[in-house]
Amino acid sequence: MLPRGKSTVSKRRVFYIPGYDPYPPRRYRELYRTESAKQAEISGYRIEQKAGHSETGWKVRAEIEGERVQSTVDVLVWNDLVQSSMRAGIAGTYLSLLKTSWIYISTGTLRRLTWLAKGPVLAALYPIFMLLGQLFLAVAAAATLASFAGWVTLTVGAAMNRLLGMAPDTGHWVWLLVGGAVFWVIFLPICLSILRWFKSKDDKTFAYYLMHDYAYTAKKRGAYPDEIEARLHEFRHRIESALREDIDEVLIVGHSSGAQLAVSLVADLLRENPFGRHKGPKLSLLTLGQVIPMVSFLPNADRLRRDLRLLSTAEQITWIDISAPGDGCSFALSDPVAVSGVAPEKGQQWPTIISAAFSKTLSQERQKELRHRYFRLHFQYLCAFDKPGEYDYFKITAGPQSLGQRFRGRRSSVSRIDVAASGFTSTVA
Repeated sequence: MLPRGKSTVSKRRVFYIPGYDPYPPRRYRELYRTESAKQAEISGYRIEQKAGHSETGWKVRAEIEGERVQSTVDVLVWNDLVQSSMRAGIAGTYLSLLKTSWIYISTGTLRRLTWLAKGPVLAALYPIFMLLGQLFLAVAAAATLASFAGWVTLTVGAAMNRLLGMAPDTGHWVWLLVGGAVFWVIFLPICLSILRWFKSKDDKTFAYYLMHDYAYTAKKRGAYPDEIEARLHEFRHRIESALREDIDEVLIVGHSSGAQLAVSLVADLLRENPFGRHKGPKLSLLTLGQVIPMVSFLPNADRLRRDLRLLSTAEQITWIDISAPGDGCSFALSDPVAVSGVAPEKGQQWPTIISAAFSKTLSQERQKELRHRYFRLHFQYLCAFDKPGEYDYFKITAGPQSLGQRFRGRRSSVSRIDVAASGFTSTVA
């Protein structure tokens, strides 16, 4: 059941939760500014952006579908927590690789995720193989150079042994020890230097970044770290304040790893304030390119699974999930409630699963430009489409219809994946 309220939206608050991203919120402000201008030109509407009261937000004025709308967008930041989690050095990152791999493999989670969708699993395996490949190359290169230096040392030592007239056995062991010392003196700094060079190029390979991402997700085996719970508590108070304002819609947007945080945030709002059919603003949830199963399939993700179950039957909200098969980093068209094994036997209403259909909403030329740019495709939900369909991020965040009104009567995609695949389905803390 969709919430009741005004037929149009003239004032809206948007709260955007980014994924695992160490960069400050101005990145999203600039992305919104440039991409909204492109989409407005393509689709024939007007939209302009002004600075907000803080660095984490901005104001949007739009004239879309003949209606004027004012929206305030705020980024709910947790990039400081991301930065803290990425401070591990080279050795710490490889230790995280071992721990994270063990958690996903030993619990059977990796196998079940592979059943569900191979694309995001390959994306998860990418940093593991990339880091192991870097380690192999560093060890091989350093060992080759160090072995050559050791061989030269032994050769020179044999000549010195004959020149000095040392006993063969004594001289052999002396120079063997010297050669071994030379090997390690050369091997260790060269190996470390190569690994440091690889790490310095991570803005191109993203291996360390992605490894930190998956390690942070898995470090409590699916439970939220304490600092995330504290941040969600702060977010909830901000949104509760917005729900008391004279506006028409409060829209919460969660992208990538931010999708599960958005789910838990809305669930907390409903538990603390079961406002039902209130006369205030509509409460809407939009999840984009979600990777929820990476967390909800883990053994200790009881809290997230409980939140998913709660939202699946909530009449007070609208929840639309947008993904695209062309986004290899997301669990495209997977119903996070159903695949996590917590769908109710009857009465599931949310989420409505909709495809952004990159193959149809992006021109052939644009698809060619974005081919093999997997991370850019993962952000396409926040960008302009040159052949726009029913999904338009800027109409949703700045247009005259609430999320529920815009997708009223829309059924989930026929390609929706709803097979329960998780081995862990407990919702008891």
